[in-house]
Amino acid sequence: MTDTRPLKKVAVVTPVHNRRDITLQCLRSLSRIDREGLQLSVYVVDDGSTDGTSEAIASQFPDVKVIRGDGNLWFTGGMNRGIEAALEEDPEYILSINDDSIFQPDCLVRLVECAESNPRSVVGPLLLLWNEPHRLFQVSPEWSVLAGGFRHWRHQTVWSVPEQPWETDIIVGNCVLLPSDAIRECGLMNEKRHPHWGDAEYTPRMKRMGWKLLVEPKARVFCQPNDPPPRLREMPPRKLLNALFGDLKGPHSLRRRLLCSLDGGPSKISGLAAFAVFLARTLLGNNPETSWAEGVEELPLKERFKDRVITGRIRSNDRASVRSSRPASPQT
Repeated sequence: MTDTRPLKKVAVVTPVHNRRDITLQCLRSLSRIDREGLQLSVYVVDDGSTDGTSEAIASQFPDVKVIRGDGNLWFTGGMNRGIEAALEEDPEYILSINDDSIFQPDCLVRLVECAESNPRSVVGPLLLLWNEPHRLFQVSPEWSVLAGGFRHWRHQTVWSVPEQPWETDIIVGNCVLLPSDAIRECGLMNEKRHPHWGDAEYTPRMKRMGWKLLVEPKARVFCQPNDPPPRLREMPPRKLLNALFGDLKGPHSLRRRLLCSLDGGPSKISGLAAFAVFLARTLLGNNPETSWAEGVEELPLKERFKDRVITGRIRSNDRASVRSSRPASPQT
């Protein structure tokens, strides 16, 4: 029997800059995903690339819409310009991604099914590492004042997470399925306060405005590991001062850290307290964001988040019972 239901329109948005081969790899992965029940469009915001990114996209993926930037958009501005363009086509959902994403074929279908089954939900997948495809990457960080803000996990795998979607405090911006209604209600990312880290406050803001943040464990995306930031103790004094107090886009910026805590925490007071704890723990050498955390034991997420698992959902076409949940290796 033919399914006559209208297709769900999904717009994929990614900002890019001088990563032509990685960007093309991502677009190849998108071209292979399952689109059953979906109408897909792709928007790439090329923020001043000089390596031929836009030209290569036009040649190999002529259906992809390329928006040019002048090199000053950074992540947040680039994502906002792409979302603005995508909303003109009135999609039901926008999938915001990093251009290093490699998608398990059924990933997008599962994300949309989860959102459709759970009204007023923003949904993220399991993010897995390219080089360790069983290992979680920045999935379901937990807000904790005593940890100095959002605590990222170090030892979680595909086997340590709940089997069903669960609620979380934040969905990092590597891959997020955003209902267009959520964007229209909550606005765009704050590119003035968070030029390069707009996702740090975006989904927490949505949560404060009544949207559920869910992780769908059967949707999987593979990501490039983050490069370690330069070590502060190895910097000359002038560069150190700029890293701490000047460059808002840098990983060590104290101003960036304060703004992310104030805007991403559950309240301003909680954010300010977490920032103070972060400074103290950094001075004491037990900051959970450093290598110190590698030796800290963690409960499996299926235990830690067992009270936040979504149960009793009714799906119109539940693929979860027939599709394998075995992790796949990234394919390029």
